[in-house]
Amino acid sequence: MSTAVAEEKKTKLNQLEQLKKFTKVVADTADFESIKDFKPEDATTNPSLVYAATQKQQYTRLLDEVLADRKKSGLSGHAQIEDICDHLLVQFGTDILEIVPGRVSTETDARLSYDVEGSIKKARQLIKLYQERKIPRERVLIKIASTWEGLNAAEQLQKEGIRCNLTLMFSLPQAVRAAEAKVQLISPFVGRIYDWYKKENKRDYTGPEDPGVQSVQEIYSYYKKFGHKTEVMGASFRNVGQIRELAGCDALTISPELMKELAESQEPLERKLDPEKAKAAKIDKLELDEKKFRWLLNENAMAYEKTGEGIRKFAADVVKLEKFVASKIK
Repeated sequence: MSTAVAEEKKTKLNQLEQLKKFTKVVADTADFESIKDFKPEDATTNPSLVYAATQKQQYTRLLDEVLADRKKSGLSGHAQIEDICDHLLVQFGTDILEIVPGRVSTETDARLSYDVEGSIKKARQLIKLYQERKIPRERVLIKIASTWEGLNAAEQLQKEGIRCNLTLMFSLPQAVRAAEAKVQLISPFVGRIYDWYKKENKRDYTGPEDPGVQSVQEIYSYYKKFGHKTEVMGASFRNVGQIRELAGCDALTISPELMKELAESQEPLERKLDPEKAKAAKIDKLELDEKKFRWLLNENAMAYEKTGEGIRKFAADVVKLEKFVASKIK
């Protein structure tokens, strides 16, 4: 019997429990029950997840509470709807923080992805709402798209002690700029990278050949090699195979469906990403300014297309949430 099998028989840990030994597991959901079931350390939300949750009977009370509270805000029209949406996102985040021991990510409006000042203003507003609920700012990550403008906004926010999660990340230049901006955490989108290459090349990818997996491995190795403190959190998974290939990453944000699949397997889980091995990798340092960043992003068709598409989809989700809120205002 191999050492790995003997260890597995002895411990009887499922793969989700094994993964937690060397990777921070983050719940990619706004469903409280799923978070309670799988006991992740952190959680991440966005308008689409919050919208999906508000369609469930058990969460209508949250919206009702926010609507009742904000009726006396004195605001009207779009300003009122935006105010309610901000309070709703923060209310979900606050309730999630009663379940997870760590942090929650809350997203800024994707329509501000090319607006530095607008992104900063929205992030400050969200943090203010958390502080009004007695949530310390170190327990909140503000999610911002990985555009040049988003990265500049995050750099300023980090200097103010507002921690950021750079989302919609598809390339090394975006990750390098985030590290130089000293952002707290980045979310490279494994599944969407995989989707693009699968469609473009009309073939499937599995295991270590998966381009989404390779992207996170490249970023992780670069960060460890050059001593960057920014956390790497793989996101947007399509299957558990992608998660297994990234075991050892700083963090992975995983949907309830895939956490369930991992929890149902007791096969040994091998650590694939290791900081010491990454430090020994042969990697050239990437020197960036705005012109080079924009050019390299433009040269990477996948990253360029997926960043723009992601912003459009996230913006559409914000609009969907706003329309739903507007329909509830009496």
